[in-house]
Amino acid sequence: MVTQPVENNGYYASQYEALVACLPGSDLPWLRQKRDEALASFSASGFPSPREEEWRYTNVSAIERRLFSPAPGKPGKIERGKLDAIILRDAYALVFVDGIYSDEFSSTGGLPDGVLACSIKHAMTADGERVKSWLGAGVEHERNGFISFNTAFFSDGAYIYIPSDIEVERPIQLIYVTTQNDSLACTRNLVVADSGAQAVIVETHLGLDELSYLSASVSEVFVGENSIVKWNKLQCESDRGFHFGGVYASQQSYGRFEHNNYSFGGLLVRNEVHVELAYASECNLDGLFLATGRQHVDNHTRVNHIRPKGISRETYKGILDRRAKGVFQGRIVVAEDAQKTDSAMKNRNLLLSSDAEIDTKPQLEIYADDVKCAHGVTVGELDEDAIFFLQTRGIDPVTAKNMLTFAFANEMVERISIPCLRSLVQTHLLNRFPQTNIRTEWL
Repeated sequence: MVTQPVENNGYYASQYEALVACLPGSDLPWLRQKRDEALASFSASGFPSPREEEWRYTNVSAIERRLFSPAPGKPGKIERGKLDAIILRDAYALVFVDGIYSDEFSSTGGLPDGVLACSIKHAMTADGERVKSWLGAGVEHERNGFISFNTAFFSDGAYIYIPSDIEVERPIQLIYVTTQNDSLACTRNLVVADSGAQAVIVETHLGLDELSYLSASVSEVFVGENSIVKWNKLQCESDRGFHFGGVYASQQSYGRFEHNNYSFGGLLVRNEVHVELAYASECNLDGLFLATGRQHVDNHTRVNHIRPKGISRETYKGILDRRAKGVFQGRIVVAEDAQKTDSAMKNRNLLLSSDAEIDTKPQLEIYADDVKCAHGVTVGELDEDAIFFLQTRGIDPVTAKNMLTFAFANEMVERISIPCLRSLVQTHLLNRFPQTNIRTEWL
């Protein structure tokens, strides 16, 4: 891997010229124009900087110093057993290896009539007009170098379309595995749920061994009137991997969107969840993030209430050990027309080391006068009185601390309604946790 002390925008521009003919939709003028415009925007601005308010706590210079190699059409090899460990039982699966769709490992047979779940590359032919209408619409007002970067370089991704009044009873799992060192895996996902549709999506990221790479995934989600989309994300990247993941959801009247975010891996991680609510729509955002060593995990959420009677709830918990750093920036915006809005946000953080650090910044921007909005933040250590109480019951100090820590995490784990996903999250939580003597039955 090459490192350099100067901006690398020129390197990626030259890579784009060499690769663009191999990227999906290279023969589609409208998409080529989007890619060209995105590359121009990225070349002008580069990756986000701490000088930008929404990135003030996260410095991505470690990514800028590296020149990751995009290689569309050349995925690495992965053993079936490694995938079997993360594929959910009784779920449809779309698997992407190094940013490229794998027909070998994917399984979509038995979908309801009219439902389309495939690679976005295939959808450009199978459902081209709808892809053209929606791709980019969910992020057109976002100002983020990673989004421009993703738009220019995405090599594949998932496309899911659910027609009106159709319920997909089994979860649809999107699995992203990175197998090559120094590589770039850019994926773009597009999910459209028409009025009255229902679906559960499980986004899963896995990095093998101790690889260093950049995984950049952007998802645009359109929730139709009276439809329900439940999105779950499990991020277990390599300890040396870099991850940017953004989910940008737009809801119609009476629509419901849920996002549950479990972030355990990665050296430097940025998770974004931005939601726009229409009349009487609802969203629920939950998150649990764990960081140890020198991990840096940044969670950035934004909930825009643009019409009356919207309801939003948000709870994020962080557990930080050793020299890890966590960031939570939660922003709720209530527009002038969004009367009768009901919104609440909570952020709770547990520091297991005196060297661990959390920067938390909850924000309320309220331009309406008939609303109910609240937020709350706590940062603390384990309760010494609670530890002493457990010790008086014959429990050693280490086990007592572990029990209290897992009780703190367990609130978020118990909210997972899919049993096999709850078990998978528990397994990765136990594997990543910085303490020992943990028992599964505590969760």
